[in-house]
Amino acid sequence: MTPEPRTAPLLPSYGSGTLAELGASILAALGGSDANPLGLPASRKVCLLVVDGLGWELLRDHPAAAPFLNELAMNSQPLAAGFPATTVTSLTSLGTGRPPGQHGVLGYQVAIPGEHKLLNGLRWDDRIDPARWQPRPTIYERAEAAGVASYHVAPRAFRTSGLTRAAFRGARYWPADSMGALAGEAGIALREADEVLVTAYHGDLDGTGHGHGVGSDAWYYQLAHVDKLAEQLAGALPSDTALYVTADHGMVDVPAEDRVDVDNTPDLQAGVSLLGGEPRARHVYARPGAAADVLAAWREVLGPRAWVLSREDAIKENWFGPVDPDMIPRIGDVVAAPAGNWAIVATETEPRESALTGMHGSLVSSDQLIPLLTLSTG
Repeated sequence: MTPEPRTAPLLPSYGSGTLAELGASILAALGGSDANPLGLPASRKVCLLVVDGLGWELLRDHPAAAPFLNELAMNSQPLAAGFPATTVTSLTSLGTGRPPGQHGVLGYQVAIPGEHKLLNGLRWDDRIDPARWQPRPTIYERAEAAGVASYHVAPRAFRTSGLTRAAFRGARYWPADSMGALAGEAGIALREADEVLVTAYHGDLDGTGHGHGVGSDAWYYQLAHVDKLAEQLAGALPSDTALYVTADHGMVDVPAEDRVDVDNTPDLQAGVSLLGGEPRARHVYARPGAAADVLAAWREVLGPRAWVLSREDAIKENWFGPVDPDMIPRIGDVVAAPAGNWAIVATETEPRESALTGMHGSLVSSDQLIPLLTLSTG
């Protein structure tokens, strides 16, 4: 099919309306800092429910499946995830109160400087210390230092992961391997101290979208379960608690005809040393001296199907927010964000990621916009 002309990318409003500001504002609402860019009200107890993959547009398009959440959304405005709109980056932005360019978790797969190797932010690498890779203090460490107890309620399997240690260190980890356990354990944790921050993470909606697509019955039914989870969690809140419901990214279904396969496109392979990122947010690392040629080739091949910038221009255009100097080498020499529902896959080197139905990561509203829903108890 002939690609349609692309529009301008949806750039995250760093400093005023992303997940980083939510993390910072929650800490401020609990008295742990002065920076409160979202102006959240002061509270002794905060419960943050993070639903992986619950995009704002997807939520608003399915009011019948999620009546409780959509009622909360009626008087709400969305946030932006940040770039790339992917779990490892978004959770770290939320957990540190900092944009990607400062915390350094810059994508699903990014180059380890000085090594011809990628770090996968979900699977991690035992040789990489998460506290050195992501050196910024988390909001949980800062909360504990201010006398606010902090808890992270999530599946047992994630307890010692590199991402947990990068994004949530400082929080006391409470395992919960079912929706009922998540609501129950979060409710108990909120009663553990007079001043407390509890983050509850649910990931099954994202997995359902990846495997079945966000246009599937399976995803619709899973959303209904998430709605019930949020309603039950709201019912478990003690008095003087603020509940916030958000997500890490949205998602789109990518048709087979809208996938560009790097492994079957020689012009996209020429001069490339490592292909990082994921299908809707690519970091492309060039061989020495080949960056300009790689940039030209990717722009020529992809045309209006993606926004393709050099590392320097991506930083200048504020794709990652302010970027610390130490984090610059982790960004690809070329950065590509597909427009519309396009994806840049690699079927031979990334068979699992390339076979997904639902994908995310780019600078479009379906990927970027996420809810910030609020409910407070008296």
